[in-house]
Amino acid sequence: MRIIQFFLIYLFGLVVLFGIKLLYGLSDYVVPMPGDLSAFVRTEGWRFLKAAGNTALVAIAGHVLAFFLAAGVAFAARKGRGLGQVVKTAAYNLQAYPVVALAPIVFIFLGDGLASRLLIASIICYFPLLLSLIGVFSTPVQDVELFYRQTGMLTAGMEISVRVFENMRKIITVVAGSSTLAMVGTIVAEFLAASDGIGYLIRKALYQNNLSAILTAMFCIGLYSSLYFWVIEEAGDRIYKSLAD
Repeated sequence: MRIIQFFLIYLFGLVVLFGIKLLYGLSDYVVPMPGDLSAFVRTEGWRFLKAAGNTALVAIAGHVLAFFLAAGVAFAARKGRGLGQVVKTAAYNLQAYPVVALAPIVFIFLGDGLASRLLIASIICYFPLLLSLIGVFSTPVQDVELFYRQTGMLTAGMEISVRVFENMRKIITVVAGSSTLAMVGTIVAEFLAASDGIGYLIRKALYQNNLSAILTAMFCIGLYSSLYFWVIEEAGDRIYKSLAD
């Protein structure tokens, strides 16, 4: 269903774009004709699809890394005292710096390869995960926790398990939503300094003023993002149902 929705939205966007072209009489150099776009897709579409797949794999890895980093920080910060407060403040301050300011530092130490793309993707998408997990980990489920506390069974792990289960739907929503930020982070890293990936192809297309390439890249990005979003939602729903049963 997500894929169908994406196709419809993308098609609608193309109709609007070509409508503006006809309405204002824009030249083919500015906005290509549908036939030119179709010809470009036939000749270069597979290359763009593979590049976007490469980007998507890095984005997924960065997203997973960001989730575990956010979970670790949220666990440490859940009490709001001492070390937890320091960790939370450091995480918040890091988010205040724009990625274009952090990226050069990352590239200096890690180069322009996979490690840099992975780290930048994680930096961009971890903050919404952090905010959500801090809220989940620090909000008690009074009735359930009271029972386990009175029976002497309430450990730190049990406490987190109860709160995670109670807020599973919220966590799934945030994890799925932050997946798009991971894709954005990877593309930004590739756009700034990389020799492969869809961000690199977008940068080349921008320098060449090649809107056909940019539209093809946007399609590939949306396709992989929608697919990954759908996979997360489906997996999350199955996990929730299995835990509920």
